[in-house]
Amino acid sequence: MSDWTGVVRLHDADLLLEEARAGGARERSRGMGFGHGGLSAVERARAQLAARLSPRWSHAYERARRRYGRAVVAVRGGVCQGCFITLPTAAAQSEALSVCESCGRILFRRG
Repeated sequence: MSDWTGVVRLHDADLLLEEARAGGARERSRGMGFGHGGLSAVERARAQLAARLSPRWSHAYERARRRYGRAVVAVRGGVCQGCFITLPTAAAQSEALSVCESCGRILFRRG
């Protein structure tokens, strides 16, 4: 698994956990007939994903997550959607995993 795939999967797991733990989310989903028995499975999967990341990307992800809540943001039109700063041309067009120089979030580029 590449660091990019790992970062995106870790971010998805964190969003699932955040949604499941949100106030009222459990009651609403139970009212619709859904249970939360799989929450511990998501927590285990998150731990495994975090352990597979390289230390560099794990540190960048956790630092941005603590600071902003969401560590991975999209790049649209060469603009970081976390801080809305126009990225340098090379950074905005890069295919590699990168971090916004302004806010420190991990940048997601759609293909």
